[in-house]
Amino acid sequence: MSKSKVISTDDILATLCHSVTGVLTSASGNGISYSAMVQKITRTCMRPDIGCFVLFDGGFTGLVITNFTSQAAMEIYGDYMRNMGMPEDEIAHSHLSDDVSNVLGELMNQIVGDFTSKVREQLHTSITQNQPKMMAINKQVQISVDTTMDRPQARRVTFTTSKQNIFTWN
Repeated sequence: MSKSKVISTDDILATLCHSVTGVLTSASGNGISYSAMVQKITRTCMRPDIGCFVLFDGGFTGLVITNFTSQAAMEIYGDYMRNMGMPEDEIAHSHLSDDVSNVLGELMNQIVGDFTSKVREQLHTSITQNQPKMMAINKQVQISVDTTMDRPQARRVTFTTSKQNIFTWN
């Protein structure tokens, strides 16, 4: 009888990182990379300037939070819009624009879809997620999942855009 491979939290995080870089690199036409350093954290927060969260449930329960600086958000948004052929004069110039949040929300939805597909394949389990919620914020907001977990685990990884702007996934 062969042994099954055990998938760890860090393996799941690596899958998420590959989904983030793959989807955003393809959408923006520019490279997105992530740090090899993964931080173990005790709480998850949405931080300024733009935060997004999505909940997972099923084979495992999870919460993913993305925090974009205004510079990272505008770079990804602008590169995506230009890559889609949008004229420069029709591209928003403020991270507070609804268009920026809508586009980043759609990109997060694509990332989450890619991620859940890969996890279903790797873990042979079913997981579902809610629609990502994206918002411009000016204060830190703490978010947690109200569920019973034996050993909840939280991680943070930092991503870098082609212009060296950063954003994080928790």
